[in-house]
Amino acid sequence: MGFIPSLEWRRLRTRRGSSHHHFRHRPVLCPLSHAGAAAAGGHRAIAQRAGSLTIAALLCGLGPNLFADKLSFDERVEIERGLTAEFATAKVVLPHSKKPLVIHSDGRYDKAAWEDALRETGPAARLGDQIQITAVKIESSKILLEINGGTKSGHWYDHVEIGMGGNTSPVSRGQNGQPVNGSHVELVFPGPLPSLKSAEIRRMLEPIFDFEKHSASEQYVDRLPEPVKKAIKEQRAIEGMDKDQVLLALGKPHNKSRETTREGDEVENWIYGEPPGKIVFVKFTEGKVVEVKDSYANIGGTTAPPLPTAR
Repeated sequence: MGFIPSLEWRRLRTRRGSSHHHFRHRPVLCPLSHAGAAAAGGHRAIAQRAGSLTIAALLCGLGPNLFADKLSFDERVEIERGLTAEFATAKVVLPHSKKPLVIHSDGRYDKAAWEDALRETGPAARLGDQIQITAVKIESSKILLEINGGTKSGHWYDHVEIGMGGNTSPVSRGQNGQPVNGSHVELVFPGPLPSLKSAEIRRMLEPIFDFEKHSASEQYVDRLPEPVKKAIKEQRAIEGMDKDQVLLALGKPHNKSRETTREGDEVENWIYGEPPGKIVFVKFTEGKVVEVKDSYANIGGTTAPPLPTAR
């Protein structure tokens, strides 16, 4: 059988007297007087193992705090609020990719991979196009940004056409006949997210997005008449707005159409929304909004007549 140490009550002492350590009245493992050198060696081995276990236990206890993410809850909220619904200008052609497009926190991204995605699925935004961050998701070592609503699968209404007069086109296609699509961008960090704010994330995204124009537009909005400023803040169009103001309020339209009235006036219509649901028509004449009309597109069909009243 192996050596079994005895547990004795002893008062710890130092060369100068009794120890004031807080363990001085605790039981300690000590060899008995009849134990020989082998017993002493066994005690030393046990003490070493006990010390190792104690350090490991302390590290385990400190683990959740020692290795926790440095990003605080308040910083997470600030990032989500500061980036969601934020506008920027595309500095590169942004592919429409179901797989998130990776950009690293130091600004590096795989241009070849982005070009492959562009050839496969086409663009979500071209150089100089305005984009909008429509959702933000924060994970342990990366931040996922949904751009222009993200990627969507095909819908039954992809072949539905709307318009005015003789000009109609699919609702789900833009002014150049290209599908209106979004994308996803994944900002990747080398480790757990550090302490940072939305302004720092904008700087990390500078190789692909320009947020400065939006900052200039904010200064522009501050100088607008109060009704227009209020409408932009509430994301709605009102009569008298120009095209730039409507873009600030509603973003890029899903579709545009032009027509000439009987009086010879040129009218441009911007259409927002997708069926089924609310669709907003904004009519321009000479660059100013002259009419804003809301409509609701539903699935076609008939309703059965009500049952006769029971007698």
